[in-house]
Amino acid sequence: MIQGIFTFFSGFLMMWQEASLRAVLWRMLGLLAGLMLVLMLGVFFFADYLASIWIPEGDAWYWMVVGYIASFFAGLLSVVVGAVAFVALASAAAAPWLDTLAFRTEKIMGIATVENDASWANQALAAMINSIRPLLGLLLWGLLALVFFWFPPLMALIWTYGSIQFLNYELFDTQASRKDLKFKVRQQNMKEQRWFWLGFGGISLLLMAVPILNIFVLPAAVVALAKKGHPESLSPAAEKI
Repeated sequence: MIQGIFTFFSGFLMMWQEASLRAVLWRMLGLLAGLMLVLMLGVFFFADYLASIWIPEGDAWYWMVVGYIASFFAGLLSVVVGAVAFVALASAAAAPWLDTLAFRTEKIMGIATVENDASWANQALAAMINSIRPLLGLLLWGLLALVFFWFPPLMALIWTYGSIQFLNYELFDTQASRKDLKFKVRQQNMKEQRWFWLGFGGISLLLMAVPILNIFVLPAAVVALAKKGHPESLSPAAEKI
């Protein structure tokens, strides 16, 4: 888990330290900021809707405490939903830039590689197709979370874990696509390195809740995984907390 967190931050730092990577980042910044702004508005209204359902009515003092707790979990769930939506949309819309970012990172690291020369439409379509199976998995987690709709803490925990799993597939997509890894190979890698991915996806989701910083999570994750190299190079130590 610690290795996953460290890997993410090493990619984040490298993205800012290397001029060639910053140049790609500036190109996609407007798109990422626009998407984030729209989704932040959606998150606000969704949180308000959930709070209106969960906050009980009454004059007793403890209802106020229950209301604060309900508002917290409504906000948490809304932020997680917004993070998932942002990464899913941004990974498709910015697919060519993310591939260029990975290519330049690999080049800096001395890894023999080639840049994807497919059109923007083809790369965006491929990213969307790669999101389908992880999205189905997220929906299953969502259905399980709905079973506990009237117990917000457990619902939030289930949904958050499912969202981390989905985010990992999205964050991994650029690098996995460059290595031509099929879904089953990606899935197997995440099972074998579950602690690495829990740390990597967990810190990514956490930072998605930080205004402004959240815009840079996706490109930073792409740089981090490209810097790490082929997923099989992840050491067995990633299996440990």
